[in-house]
Amino acid sequence: MNYLRNLFLGGIWALGGASAAHAQATAATPKTDFHQWAPTPPMGWNSWDCYGPTVTEAETKANADYMAKYLKSSGWEYVVVDIRWYVGNDTAHGYNEKNPDWNLDPYGRFVPAPNRFPSAAGGKGFKPLADYMHAKGLKFGIHLMRGVPVVAVQRKLPIKDTKLTADAIYSKEGQAAWLHDMYTVVAGKPGAQEYYNSLFELYASWGVDLVKIDDLSEPYHTGEIEMIRKAIDRTGRQIVFSMSPGETPIADARHAQQHANMWRTVGDFWDSWEQLKEHFEVCNRWTPYIMTGAWPDADMLPLGRLGIRAERGDDRQTRFTPDEQRTLMTLWSIFRSPLMFGGDLPSNTPATLALLTNPRVL
Repeated sequence: MNYLRNLFLGGIWALGGASAAHAQATAATPKTDFHQWAPTPPMGWNSWDCYGPTVTEAETKANADYMAKYLKSSGWEYVVVDIRWYVGNDTAHGYNEKNPDWNLDPYGRFVPAPNRFPSAAGGKGFKPLADYMHAKGLKFGIHLMRGVPVVAVQRKLPIKDTKLTADAIYSKEGQAAWLHDMYTVVAGKPGAQEYYNSLFELYASWGVDLVKIDDLSEPYHTGEIEMIRKAIDRTGRQIVFSMSPGETPIADARHAQQHANMWRTVGDFWDSWEQLKEHFEVCNRWTPYIMTGAWPDADMLPLGRLGIRAERGDDRQTRFTPDEQRTLMTLWSIFRSPLMFGGDLPSNTPATLALLTNPRVL
């Protein structure tokens, strides 16, 4: 306990200049309209830590129902469906890359798998689910992989509002090493911006409020980040832009501030005390780049019930002790990180609920 106390106090001392650095960063970087869409660090739930690439509509709604009933009054509002919602037969503890059941529209844009999201059937996409969230006073988010689907390139599907096809805008260079769903969209190629425009036209029509785009910020893909920013802005919808994974290069921090609302400072963070200890130095390193509307993201909160069908680990309660859980929440709040809860909300214990609604921390 002495070690924990000393480490925590040391972390607070290291972050003591956060307010001054925050003001300096805010003054140094011109604010564009999209910063107003996230005036405080976004707070919500993301399906990744408990359901990996397999979450269903029923599970998403159950977590939304809990949030609306118990958490909304404390500022929690985003419900985010994480990776591969467009694959009908994905698997827990990894990804099905052998025979994925893709769901695409005629323009090479992924759409929700209707066997997992029944309300999406008949071309409705995520609009019915987004409407469900909005009716509860919540906001709806989705995860995306950077680029254009490999299957759209292979099928030479048309790019909306052009005479071009998906094979005209791609490169195999820079493809994610850990998941092979997408190819790079080459900035400057005819049709490249139009493809991203078509994506965000679709997401705006669904009523999406947040996009978490993966394989984007580590390594840092400047060209695609800029295309995404333009595509979001032209929709006229306030869609919060989250970049993943981390660590985003410090050298690109100013560019990130000018294009995104949040970006990752670390790789995937799980319920490990060793990883949590490392966050003190990471948060200290990123403190000068905190800016209203553009938030360095310390990653999700692996609290509560995790690993139900996650990419890694088994069904469990978080391995963090109660003291470690309080340390995590306090550090994230001091740092002004976005707060995205990773556990299954309906499985929360009273202690977990109390942790998430403590007004002295939030």
